[in-house]
Amino acid sequence: MKTIFRLPLVAVAASLLFISASAQAQNTPRYKDVVVDNPNAEADMKVVGDFVNALVSGDLDKAKSLAAPTYIGRGPSRSDSANIEKTLANWKENYKTQANRKVSFITQTFKVLSGNLKGNWVSLWGDYTFTQAGKTVTFPFQYTASVADGKVMISQIYYDVLSIYTQLGYKLTPPEVAKK
Repeated sequence: MKTIFRLPLVAVAASLLFISASAQAQNTPRYKDVVVDNPNAEADMKVVGDFVNALVSGDLDKAKSLAAPTYIGRGPSRSDSANIEKTLANWKENYKTQANRKVSFITQTFKVLSGNLKGNWVSLWGDYTFTQAGKTVTFPFQYTASVADGKVMISQIYYDVLSIYTQLGYKLTPPEVAKK
């Protein structure tokens, strides 16, 4: 008797899942309806590449000239954010302890046609290397920036902070577990 009632219930659940998935698929725009080639590809990739290279090389005047006055940089954690003045100040602090700074990356660009991410975007995927306290540290990063009117408007960077600390010799110690 139980199997008789389960079969219709499973059929109804499967039907609802199918209807829900079909409705969602109809509401999800196709990739090429939202993301297209960036019409300013070369210029935008140059702006973002020059901005990152200026920060790494210590040319803060050039970096500032490539950022919009309203620039906001985020990352690597979700809560980290800084305007252009704070970004430049953070890099000045880096210069005090980091030597032999180098960056290498590849770029890709695209244009978002609608929504809250509308605009021209440039992504960099690369490695950053520096020497600190006699130790060479290298880590991969991913950096994506919005560009408008030849200026970096917004950026988001992701990298593994723990990797940097462990390369510098820090040890991760787990919390003590209460013994039962």
